[in-house]
Amino acid sequence: MAFNSLLVCEECDLLLREKPLAPGSMVICPRCGHVLHRYQPEGLQRSLVFSLTAAVLFVISNAFPIVGLTSQGLESSTSLLGMVDSLFHDDMPLVAILVFATTFLMPALVIGALIYMLLPLRLGFLAPNVAAIFRIMHLSKPWAMVEVFMLGLIITISKLNALATVLPEIALWSFVCLMFALTAAAANFDPRTFWDQVEKLQ
Repeated sequence: MAFNSLLVCEECDLLLREKPLAPGSMVICPRCGHVLHRYQPEGLQRSLVFSLTAAVLFVISNAFPIVGLTSQGLESSTSLLGMVDSLFHDDMPLVAILVFATTFLMPALVIGALIYMLLPLRLGFLAPNVAAIFRIMHLSKPWAMVEVFMLGLIITISKLNALATVLPEIALWSFVCLMFALTAAAANFDPRTFWDQVEKLQ
């Protein structure tokens, strides 16, 4: 029996033989009901489109201010990296490192890894060290917490409204779109379909 024709349930460890699937169909574990594999032939292309979109939104989100504050005639605004810098100067280096890692570094790694793997594949060739980049993406994904940052930012804005006028800037809306683009890119990326296509090009 070929090992690449086997599926292992991540929930109950049941070993199954993979069968040919029609587009849009999926394999469900007969023991626990966990979805093992969705066959989406166009999923990798959609993932690439959402990844490229996320890359543009990521640049906008970090190049422009997130919020602007107006209080007693004074105006100020800051970007994500500006917030990280402020945390460092306010003697909160650990918080600054956590914010930088989860809202800048890890999302950048996930977006970059997806584009690095999928764009050459779409053009008909393999990028070097695909397996290593796949591992980096797999390890980075749980730490890319854009949605947690957005939740904290919304709570902060609601509390600051009592003290000053808070004006959402372009980067805030870009972060909202980035959150959906990253989610869509991850949802359409099927590792099994990806490695099947990699094997065909080797």
